Amino acid sequence: MKRKLRYDVYDKTVEREINYIPFRYIAAVLITLLEILAVIGIVIALCYYVPYFYLAAWATEIFCVIRIIASDDNPDYKVPWLLFVLIVPLAGFMLYFMFYSRTLQKKFIRRLNEMRSRGYKKDDSELLHILREESLAAAAQARMLMNIADTHLFTNTKQEYFPLGEDMYRRMLEDLEAAEKFIYMEYFIIEEGKFWNSVLEILKRKAEAGVEVKVLYDDIGCMATLPGDYHKTLRKLGIEAAPFSRLRGNADSEFNNRSHRKITVIDGRIGYTGGVNIADEYINEIVRFGHWKDTAIRLEGEAVWELTRLFLVDFGINVKKTPTVRDDLYPAVPLNESGYMIPFGDGPHPIYERRVGKCVIQNMLSAAAQYAWMTSPYLIIDNDLCTDLENAALRGVDVRIIVPHIPDKKLVFGMTRSFYHRLMAAGVRIYEYTPGFIHAKSYLVDDKYAMIGTINLDYRSLVHHFENGVWMYKCESMGNLKADMEDTFGRSIEVTPDMLKTNLLQRFIRAVVRIFAPML
Repeated sequence: MKRKLRYDVYDKTVEREINYIPFRYIAAVLITLLEILAVIGIVIALCYYVPYFYLAAWATEIFCVIRIIASDDNPDYKVPWLLFVLIVPLAGFMLYFMFYSRTLQKKFIRRLNEMRSRGYKKDDSELLHILREESLAAAAQARMLMNIADTHLFTNTKQEYFPLGEDMYRRMLEDLEAAEKFIYMEYFIIEEGKFWNSVLEILKRKAEAGVEVKVLYDDIGCMATLPGDYHKTLRKLGIEAAPFSRLRGNADSEFNNRSHRKITVIDGRIGYTGGVNIADEYINEIVRFGHWKDTAIRLEGEAVWELTRLFLVDFGINVKKTPTVRDDLYPAVPLNESGYMIPFGDGPHPIYERRVGKCVIQNMLSAAAQYAWMTSPYLIIDNDLCTDLENAALRGVDVRIIVPHIPDKKLVFGMTRSFYHRLMAAGVRIYEYTPGFIHAKSYLVDDKYAMIGTINLDYRSLVHHFENGVWMYKCESMGNLKADMEDTFGRSIEVTPDMLKTNLLQRFIRAVVRIFAPML
């Protein structure tokens, strides 16, 4: 498959024809399918040809049912697997053993623990005491997040909020040009075009000048946007690069547990995160699904340390040689800025024992007294989060959620709309961004709490993916976030009950898909 690319890089126009033939991805998918069919086929054959083997198979299925029911998993996740095992005997329990939980190799666990232990050290007790004096509720949220995400509390960090991807793009290029020691970048999607190639021009020059440059991109996220061996191309340019969780055709959770993180770190002093991937639709250089609305935040100060650590852990478990941890990766940055923040990571079990992003959102909702506003490209949530949204609205909190009006995936959009009735019945106000697609993942409560990052309101983000975000309390950038949200409400249409009429077939399809949504 060939595709022509035409893009502007500074003052010149470049046109290239790129050969995208994802043989490696096709092979991995075929190998996975063959593994599944082979295992299921062997079990069926044994049941047919070996006397009484079918009794062992039925006993195994009963064991699976009991194990699912007795597990501590969310019922929203257990029910579809229970149905699947019961509806599809033999094949059902075999797929359960393959895909239900992520299996980590001992080598992977050792590397993960090694990279975590080699990060920065910070004593949070004094700062947490100061925050507790200001607000017991905020300190409680901070303590819980620090415990479940193994992260730290920061202050004296400058923030700059970007209401659009193109705003972040221009500022990021300036910071990359000023890099002196190292540049780390991790993204779910990188696609050749104006955005990436403008960045790559700088990365090449910096690498030639002796700046350490590392790039990590998700292997499946970039399946349709980069050649399968693109990391080798970058390495020839002096850039240390690797795909995250390289697809190898293993019949396990490698298709689910992707890195959805978006991190840029420059010299350990400046960091970027948010919803913006490195592709041209995110800066509205090309049009996909109307106007692309996204948000991001720039941090300058010691809070960037956690973004550095998250990147190094992710990079370290995807390369052969463990990255060297040096003192200059976590520089002291003396600033006098107001507000408290906690950059954090989230990811699948058992790497993270609890659903970190979900807990942050739930804590913010429980603390809301006046309003709780949020934006997300998707709205496919479990009963717990639904109940928290309803409870907040029922006690008089102004709960609003902005989702796209022009969807990127029609089936997912139908599932998103299937939640409207229940939430609106409790008083939650749903808005659809009429100019196009809103990809922002922003959360704001009572002018006190905010969270900006990569975390969507859907199962894939809250359960399966590696994610990251920044929790904030009384930070200056929250005023800009609120103003942007108010402006976005004005550009959106509020959903009313008469807009939700569907036929019987649509309701049936949505109901079935919604049951199995946690598995998708």
